[in-house]
Amino acid sequence: LLAPNKANDLKDYLKQALELKQALSLCSSIAKKSERIEAAFYEAVRAYINKLQNKGGTKLTLKEINEQVAELLKACVRSGGMQNIFEQGIQFSIFDPAYLEQIAKMKQKNLAVELLRRLLTEQVKIHQRTNVVKAELFSKRLQSLMNAYLNGLITSAEVMEEMLKVAAEMAAADKEGKDLGLTPEEKAFYDALTKPQAVKDFYENDALIAITRELTDALRRNRTIDWTLRNDARAAMRMMIKKLLKKYKYPPEGEEEALDTVMRQCELWADNEDY
Repeated sequence: LLAPNKANDLKDYLKQALELKQALSLCSSIAKKSERIEAAFYEAVRAYINKLQNKGGTKLTLKEINEQVAELLKACVRSGGMQNIFEQGIQFSIFDPAYLEQIAKMKQKNLAVELLRRLLTEQVKIHQRTNVVKAELFSKRLQSLMNAYLNGLITSAEVMEEMLKVAAEMAAADKEGKDLGLTPEEKAFYDALTKPQAVKDFYENDALIAITRELTDALRRNRTIDWTLRNDARAAMRMMIKKLLKKYKYPPEGEEEALDTVMRQCELWADNEDY
C-alpha cells in the first residue's frame, strides 16, 4: 500500500491527468503537436494506473499490460525524436545502426531496454520459425541478459550495451549468409551443418556449401510430401537426408551428435509453411 502522502500524490495525479484529457478534448485543434504527445503520455499513465487499481472490477491481463507498455513506449520514443519507428506502414530494422544508436541515446533507459528487448525478441521469433541454431543461440543470450537485469545484477546501461552487441551479432549472421552467397533458407542449413566447430574445421568451406545446397534442393524437390502428418513420410525424409550426408562422409567421426542438429533443422523446415 502507498504511504498517505504518496496516496495523495497519486490521487492528485489521476485528477489532474483526467482534467488535462478533458481540456484537450475541447481545444485539440489549437494544441501543438508536442502538447498532444505529452498529454497522450499522461493519459496512458493514468489509464495504466486505473487498471492496476482494478477499477471497474476488471483485472489487468498480460495483453493489457503489453498494450499499455506499448503506448508508453510510443509516447516516449516520439518525444525523443524517433517518431517513425511505430508509425503505421514504417518498417523498422534491428540491423540499422542509425536506429540502434538512437535507441541507445534515449533518456528513458528503462523504456529503451524494453523497446530493444521487444525488437530482439521479434528477431528471435523469426529464427524460431526458420533457423534452429540461431534461435537457440540468441534466445539463450537474450534470456540470460534479461534475467541478470531483472535480478539487479547489471544496470540498465550495461544490459543496453550487451543487447546492442546481440543486435550486432544478428546483423553479422545475416551478412555472413549474403557473403557466402546463401539464401536465408540455405544459411539455416549451413548453420545446422557447421554448429560444432570441429565439423567446420574438418571440411573445406566449399564442401560445406555444396552439402548445404544439395540438402536444400533435395528437400525442395520433395516439398509436396506432407511430412507433418505421416510418420512414415517423416521417416523417409530422415533416411533421404542420412543417405545424402553419408555421400559427403558427414558427420566426421566423433561428431555424431551433429546429425541431430541437422535433422532438427530439416524437420523445422518441413513444418514451416512460410518456406
